[in-house]
Amino acid sequence: MSYPGYPPSDGYPAFPGYPPTGQESVYPPAGQYAYPAVPGGFPPSGGGTYPAAPPNAGFPGAAGYPAPGGYPASGGYPGAPQAGGMPPYPGGPGFAVPPTGPGFGGYPQQPPAQSYAGGGPAQIPGFPGGQVPSPMPGPPAAVVQCTQGTIQAAPNFDAGRDAEILRKAMKGFGTDEQAIINVVANRSNDQRQKIKAAFKTMYGKDLIKDLKSELSGNVEELILALFMPSTYYDAWSLRHAMKGAGTQESVLIEILCTRTNQEIREIVNCYKSEFGRDIEQDIRSDTSGHFERLLISMCQGNRDENQTVDYQKAQEDAQRLYQAGEGKLGTDESCFNMVLASRSFPQLKATVEAYSRIANRDLLSSIDREFSGNVERGLKTIVQCALNRPAFFAERLYYSMKGAGTDDSTLIRIVVTRSEIDLVQIKQMFTQMYQKPLAAMIASDTSGDYRKLLLAIVGQ
Repeated sequence: MSYPGYPPSDGYPAFPGYPPTGQESVYPPAGQYAYPAVPGGFPPSGGGTYPAAPPNAGFPGAAGYPAPGGYPASGGYPGAPQAGGMPPYPGGPGFAVPPTGPGFGGYPQQPPAQSYAGGGPAQIPGFPGGQVPSPMPGPPAAVVQCTQGTIQAAPNFDAGRDAEILRKAMKGFGTDEQAIINVVANRSNDQRQKIKAAFKTMYGKDLIKDLKSELSGNVEELILALFMPSTYYDAWSLRHAMKGAGTQESVLIEILCTRTNQEIREIVNCYKSEFGRDIEQDIRSDTSGHFERLLISMCQGNRDENQTVDYQKAQEDAQRLYQAGEGKLGTDESCFNMVLASRSFPQLKATVEAYSRIANRDLLSSIDREFSGNVERGLKTIVQCALNRPAFFAERLYYSMKGAGTDDSTLIRIVVTRSEIDLVQIKQMFTQMYQKPLAAMIASDTSGDYRKLLLAIVGQ
């Protein structure tokens, strides 16, 4: 059957209800892995979460971003979406240089209280005092860094009662937008699917169609995104990033380079079942070269997810990457693709640490020197997510609102897709990186019911 309320004339594809209620994937897997607190050593164990309050001085300097004031021809981040992309969910301005404030010279480090592997600091060949350790086991569940969404499943949930509230909010002359906001911003995605089903059962009408008839503009786009099952929303966003003239590469990078194996596989299957298309074929048609190969690698959903860190392999991979880039004339792009597309994120963190000792510069800086364009941005995204995933999304949010105008589709997509995963940590990183709360920047960049709903999701 078709997805209720998304007629073809509005650009919304058929939707048969994917995935089944209650089977949405859970993200992320055990462990978000903190960037080493001190260059040259792994952080002490002890677990912990993000600090309650950010440090005043920001982050210590580290290499890894292009210089402020423009984007070098050899790489850097794009300043604006490409022209000609699909209007419904265009990609954002991509990644950009951070502000040049005191203490902010590179990619933000995680708080030192966090650990990314069990045990103490490792010693590896080439490191002071070091013998090769045996692979260290991953941290126990109690030590793994927690992530937290701003939206939790509502207690004492009653789908019928919520359906009745929404019906009254849209019945008669005018619309009670605040009543709609109070419901949708305080229910999990799974609960919203149940509300849709209850609404049709109780009133014989489609909730999405009714909402579309009552709303418009950005608030409509935001509410429709909230009512899409999460896997479908990712697949939908990818399809519209590649549909028609032009390609929104930043959307492809943001989704395919940051999701878990399970999420990637579910997205690929959903893309096929909902749109009758093979995502790999669409990627090949819309991209080329090393960027195409990186995205195809990401589509396999085959990254090693073993939480054990092999420090000997990290040293070998770091040496391999150095010899493929900084240590030779030209670049062996396939070597970077192989390591960054297949190693687990904790393993990549250890590799980044080893690389900084071998090359005397961080891996982000070397990627910036050796690559350009979309493949550079894709490789950097993987490294950034291995070092500090919430900081990656905080940066994307910042540049969706910085400057003249707002990239509303990127703002909506990130707020919605991270709202039940790690938006609490993203907010904390945002404040640390930009010395202002995410809610304050949203409030100054948006207005009306759109602002109210975004702020309700983000939480005050």
